[in-house]
Amino acid sequence: MAFHDIRFPPALSFGALGGPERRTEIVRLANGFEERNSPWSASRRRYDAGTGLRALDDLETLIAFFEARHGMLHAFRWKDWGDFRSAPASVAVTAQDQLLGHGDGQTRDFALRKGYASGAQTYWRAVTKPVAGSVLAAVGQDALQAGDDYSVDTARGVITFLRPPENGVEIRAGFEFDVPVRFDTDMLQISVASFRAGEVPKVPLIEVRL
Repeated sequence: MAFHDIRFPPALSFGALGGPERRTEIVRLANGFEERNSPWSASRRRYDAGTGLRALDDLETLIAFFEARHGMLHAFRWKDWGDFRSAPASVAVTAQDQLLGHGDGQTRDFALRKGYASGAQTYWRAVTKPVAGSVLAAVGQDALQAGDDYSVDTARGVITFLRPPENGVEIRAGFEFDVPVRFDTDMLQISVASFRAGEVPKVPLIEVRL
């Protein structure tokens, strides 16, 4: 298996269904109380690409993409139109969007992440597939220049600074990103007659952890 660094056609992913999935184990006690636990520290996303298909040409594009990935064998990039930026949808991406950590005078590599805050809790999601050319970085209040001050590994989601940031200074970044996914089926069942009648095929995708 491998990861193919290619994005599922965005025109087909627009309109797809999907979002984050959690796994919670619940034990109901005899006294009416319950205990809840989760074996997952991070969420996992699922999608149905079938709802994004609108024309017969879309079916041909889907089949070609599916065959080139050998079904479930190879993973690829997916644009989640509901969550693909470090900033809110109505705000421009800036180098101050997300806190990556603090400098210690030695570390040059910082992993991209996105925080989801509600109340006093924040969930930090690892971002491993940033979009090339979209990453903006800042050390403290100083926005830096890509290429001159830092480089970005778009295969791992890591920023490498030319010089280690000073001790205690905030490292921030803004970016667009994709989700690494694979097909969650080895068989596509497509009927042209049904598609023309308004019935869309099921094309399940699932996020892979790299």
